[in-house]
Amino acid sequence: MKLTKSRVEAFPIPAAGQAFYWDDELRGFGVRVTPSGARSYIVQGRVAGKTRRVTLGAHGRITCDEARKKAKAALVALDDGVDPQVEKKRTESLAVTLRDVAEVYCRERRTSKGGELTARTKADISKHINKAFCDWANNPVANITRDMCSARFSELSAKGPVQANQAFRILRALLNYARESYRPGGVPILLENPVSVVSGKKMWNPSVAKNTRIPPEKIGAVWNLLQERRTSDAVLPIGQTGADIIVFILLTGCRWSEAAELTWDCVNLSCGSWHLHDPKNHNPVELPLSSQALAILEARPRIDGNGHVFPARGKDGHIKDARYTMQEVSKVAGLHLSPHDLRRTFIAVGIANKIEMWKLKLLTNHISKGDVTIDHYTETSDLRYLSGEAGKIAAWIAHQGEIAAADNVVQLPIGKSKTAA
Repeated sequence: MKLTKSRVEAFPIPAAGQAFYWDDELRGFGVRVTPSGARSYIVQGRVAGKTRRVTLGAHGRITCDEARKKAKAALVALDDGVDPQVEKKRTESLAVTLRDVAEVYCRERRTSKGGELTARTKADISKHINKAFCDWANNPVANITRDMCSARFSELSAKGPVQANQAFRILRALLNYARESYRPGGVPILLENPVSVVSGKKMWNPSVAKNTRIPPEKIGAVWNLLQERRTSDAVLPIGQTGADIIVFILLTGCRWSEAAELTWDCVNLSCGSWHLHDPKNHNPVELPLSSQALAILEARPRIDGNGHVFPARGKDGHIKDARYTMQEVSKVAGLHLSPHDLRRTFIAVGIANKIEMWKLKLLTNHISKGDVTIDHYTETSDLRYLSGEAGKIAAWIAHQGEIAAADNVVQLPIGKSKTAA
């Protein structure tokens, strides 16, 4: 039987399943009829020992003669070893955009501990996709070239070297993920990661370690400023919350996100501790609270429907920043400071009080980076045994406030052991 328009339309409709009718003139060319009455032209053949069936088009949308021409071309491709399923996947993969990859990466990527990426990591990825690579975001990743990466890296480096490094490290991770995830027929859509033009030639911008912190002689004045803002009726509640969270960071050495995202169910006032269930290093930890930090939390108001210790101005969520408070702190300290500089201040105070560095690393939840003693011989999940060290740092900071508040006391330069009246 040779397939023709009239014969195709005359084929009976099956009660169930699918019925196939094949052309005797062009072997592998046929028509599929379904219980709904739909008729579609198909071609069937073998490639690499596997049977492959390709739909050429619906009867009525293409003519029988047009379908026959398409069938001949499809059969030639099958004879040449072209797998239509692989080609379909290849076409789909080559259309995957950078934004598509970022979304899948954020959803599927797991940390070394098996957990999901942190909210901060996902936010960083989204930020760079929408800023550093906004004009690439909706284009296929397969179109990103080494030349494009080289030019964009130079452009971003001129604006901010550190941000350029971060943006391209994120891009490198996304494109590596794309190479492993999209491999139609076992061939990756990216034969190499184009970011290798930066990493392979060691073009990364040199990173300068920051060491900014509150000058020791200014810690007392900063402490007193924060206490005043915490308790003054002239300061709005959101300003008092800003002062509270800054004092909390100064007394614990934690990260801004760890304090801002802290909820009441992770605070144990009776035991004088607080819990980080998913910190940056993904190691859940119970941390001690000094009496000063405990007093901060005990004085914090609770808000119905919002479990955050440091809530936002509205009913939901946590405080996003304490910009004005940090501006005032910077004025008193005499240099520009960020919340992370308070973390460095905590460590510096600990060192000045002769607290061992490994203890300070644990209290600030630093990644140990292969420290065998800490990794295998030290309790790292419950640090309440370091409450004495946390208390010593907090007491020293509070005492600096007492010294600064006393009009008849003058602080001698650092290195002297006494104060003069």
